Amino acid sequence: MAGEDLVKQVQDMLKEETWTRATISNYTKNNLVELAGIVEKIRENSCMDEVLKICDEHLAHTKDSIIALYISGMLSLYKGTLDNSALVSLVDIFQKNHKETVVIYLCETILADDPNNKFALRTLADCYHADNNEKVWELYEKIVKLDFEEADLAKVLAEHYEAESDAETAIEYYKKALLRYIGAKNINLVKETWTKLVQTIPQEIDFFMLAKRKIAKTISGDKSAVLMQELYAWYKDNRKWDTAIDILKQILEIDQHDAWARREIVDCYRGKYQGRDHLEDYIRSSNLTAGFRNVFEAINDFEKHIAFDAHSYVCHRSWGVGIIRKIENDTLFINFGKKYGIHEMSLKMAVNALVPLSNDHIWVLKATKKHEELSKMISEDKAWALKTIIKSFDNSCDFKRIKAELVPAVLTPGQWTSWNSAAKRILESDSTFGVDPNDINMYTVRDHDVSQDTKLSNEFKAQKQFFARIDILMKFVENDETDKSSESFGEMFSYFTGFLRTVSKVTDQVLGAYLIVQKINSMIPNIAYQTKYTFKEIYDRIDNPREMYLMLKDTKNTTLRQDFLADIKLLPDWDKQYVRLFPTVLEGSMLTALVNAGKADMAKQLAVNCFENFKDNRQAVIFFFRECQDDTWFKESGITYEKQLIALINIIEQTFREINNHVNTTENKKVNKGATQLLFKDDALITHMFQNDENTVKRMYTMINDIADIDPSYKALLRNRILERYPDFKFQVTEEKSSVQQHGMIVTAKKLEEKKVQVEHIQSVEIPENSKEIGEARAQGDLKENAEYKAAKEHQHYLNVTLAKLQEELNRAVVFDPTTITTAIVSFSTTVTLHNNDTSEDEKFTILGPWESDPDNSIISYMSPFGNALMDKKVGETAVFSINDHKYNYTVKEINAAKA
Repeated sequence: MAGEDLVKQVQDMLKEETWTRATISNYTKNNLVELAGIVEKIRENSCMDEVLKICDEHLAHTKDSIIALYISGMLSLYKGTLDNSALVSLVDIFQKNHKETVVIYLCETILADDPNNKFALRTLADCYHADNNEKVWELYEKIVKLDFEEADLAKVLAEHYEAESDAETAIEYYKKALLRYIGAKNINLVKETWTKLVQTIPQEIDFFMLAKRKIAKTISGDKSAVLMQELYAWYKDNRKWDTAIDILKQILEIDQHDAWARREIVDCYRGKYQGRDHLEDYIRSSNLTAGFRNVFEAINDFEKHIAFDAHSYVCHRSWGVGIIRKIENDTLFINFGKKYGIHEMSLKMAVNALVPLSNDHIWVLKATKKHEELSKMISEDKAWALKTIIKSFDNSCDFKRIKAELVPAVLTPGQWTSWNSAAKRILESDSTFGVDPNDINMYTVRDHDVSQDTKLSNEFKAQKQFFARIDILMKFVENDETDKSSESFGEMFSYFTGFLRTVSKVTDQVLGAYLIVQKINSMIPNIAYQTKYTFKEIYDRIDNPREMYLMLKDTKNTTLRQDFLADIKLLPDWDKQYVRLFPTVLEGSMLTALVNAGKADMAKQLAVNCFENFKDNRQAVIFFFRECQDDTWFKESGITYEKQLIALINIIEQTFREINNHVNTTENKKVNKGATQLLFKDDALITHMFQNDENTVKRMYTMINDIADIDPSYKALLRNRILERYPDFKFQVTEEKSSVQQHGMIVTAKKLEEKKVQVEHIQSVEIPENSKEIGEARAQGDLKENAEYKAAKEHQHYLNVTLAKLQEELNRAVVFDPTTITTAIVSFSTTVTLHNNDTSEDEKFTILGPWESDPDNSIISYMSPFGNALMDKKVGETAVFSINDHKYNYTVKEINAAKA
């Protein structure tokens, strides 16, 4: 049947329905099956829009038309529109008239086209529930997965699985219910569900801490404190003192005057430190039981004192790690080892001067174990090593601190490299490691394993960077162990969908949220979030797409920039947008797409415009030169090779100028390096010069020579090659000499490595040893008369000055390429024989750099006044110059390559 016939058939059916005044009692499932057949034909014949218009017009004056409601609703569903009001009205009509069979059929039909239609799922679930149909549990599960705010059904499912003796599934649904009741601020059901979970999984402290934070934020801190008392009771009864004390501290943070919590924390301390000689003295002296003192000051005072007990370890900033041998009255006898011996110290002084250490503190291990033994332990059991170090610093430690504890005291820099990579993998994958909720860089150790859901959720909360959060979300999605229907995922996903509810201005975060939601919608269709906006609507609100592209941040698990380009490719004017974006994006696939779409002329014009306006398209010029030389369309663009080379030279000059003016220094250095490498790598510039006449050589060389800041070795390379081809070529060398001296320092590869080793030795050996010497000398007291301290400080100054000088020279160093040696002129790495016109004797000198200079053996630096005066002289030429009032008169007799 043709589309026109279908349109007429629908019109006739609507008229007949109106004339006959068909009542709802006349409709059966079979009537809807017939309508479904008509809808399918409408789809197949592509006349949906016309039929929809007719139905909607009919509903404007006959709102209860079954035919119009059904056809309009199903066609809208097929088109993917968000409005399903027609189907809602239709189902409501049948429900009111107790047509349950029809309602079930309608819902099943809707779900066949849209499996995640929440209205159909809920309506069908109500029908199944009324019929005691076991399929209702499957529907409840799906609803709870789709609707992150549905708490009651989560609780119903929990109770169902509990009755079925499936404790694990029941607990998961109780967790969902609790978190959702918190979000709904339903405190009564929060209490009920909390109690249930405390009875079943009290050991999952991380979950309860998460719930507690949510309650404090969403409902009130007081309510969270009351609930935590219930959890505390289990930890106290099971003598898990550290967690019990931690819970009480959190309760006291909410109300410092909570007398119950204050009494309980004293009981916990008595339980934890049972048997300590001075326990009651410390409780009394800290006023821990006295309400007049600030509770946290009292706790801090008590914990400091109780830590100083016989056989406990302590640390002094100068004497290092020691062990308390005994305590007599208020005097501690502490052994700081062979070097510092036993010290007597009052308890009051110890509290201020010493840091108490646990027996497994990393400092204690470094002080008490042999280096080889500890190094082996650290290397073989990285997870244990990480836990030991992190726990050593109040269970909060960043990777920088971990390295500082191990290198070089336990591991060498070389050992650290491989250890570091393996350790980071453990921190990422091992669920006993977590991060500080307030700082993603600080690692913590848990007392028990947690699910990957919890681990990644905690990382997400601790992470404050938007694009890093996207990376964590994608890590969650791609991890086979995570539950995509969990509250953790729902919260993370909702964070990004929140950016899309109302969009007035498109920022990088709005665009990033759109792209990641779009990606997850395609990966997990059953939780798809329907956005109000199409990509075109989003894109049209972007002020500067090139700038926006750069603001998007790709991460380890995301490719937002590629996703952005893929969406642009679907726009009607994608070709114009590709041309607009290319100078920033620099993706060859964009050019290929233009050419393959028969738009090669647009690619050609793009290239021409970039070379014409090279100042604003420097990266694009570099890309075209490097990547497109062999492409037919580029060859046909009319951009001569010499024009391309000149553009690169101009870019080098422009970037040097901006670098000197401190404008976008990092970016300019990158562009400068890229253009320079293209000119001199594989002899691109030289090959072009020699393929043309001597005038081309002069023109191109002059352009390079006029750039004062360019690496002198490149100019030397050009000169050497030109002289090989044109021995009588005349150069302007005056400016070149000053450029060599001012901007670079040519060195041999061998000497460069020697200097690097010297710098490494100063940094990793001499400076740490010197710091240790200063500390030991300072510990002896009386710095004014302390000769050892003064000597160590003087050596420190020497090391710092030497290191700074070496680092400055390394930054200027340019490695000499031995393949560029020329004997046509006096230059780096040549040995020159000079005839002294005053003494009539021959003298021989080797020209190298300042690092290799050895005047006693006639090795002269090209940067010295003597060496500089000889540079660029040819055989037969005379060199007359003065240095410190001494006149020299030489004739160049012979030039040879210096011996390696």
